[in-house]
Amino acid sequence: MLRLEWKATAVADLLAIVDYISDDNPDAAQALKDEIEAKVSRLREQPRLYRVGRVEGTREMVVRSNYIVVYAEDADTVTILRVLHAAQQWPPM
Repeated sequence: MLRLEWKATAVADLLAIVDYISDDNPDAAQALKDEIEAKVSRLREQPRLYRVGRVEGTREMVVRSNYIVVYAEDADTVTILRVLHAAQQWPPM
């Protein structure tokens, strides 16, 4: 099974999303965080399950319709690069 690694930018993305949502609905924010973390953990077993990313060498997992996890994989690691709202520009210009 592959190792799972979160880049600092991805952790910051996730926490910013959760913080923003929790201003209006803390329970929904926690549920989204739990859902993202659960789906990400399954990437260790099936990293190629999701679509090829817009940036070469990445893949993108759609979590609900508005949230995208951008990740890369190599022989032994799945690296979570970003957690984005679908309205965010990716790749950055």
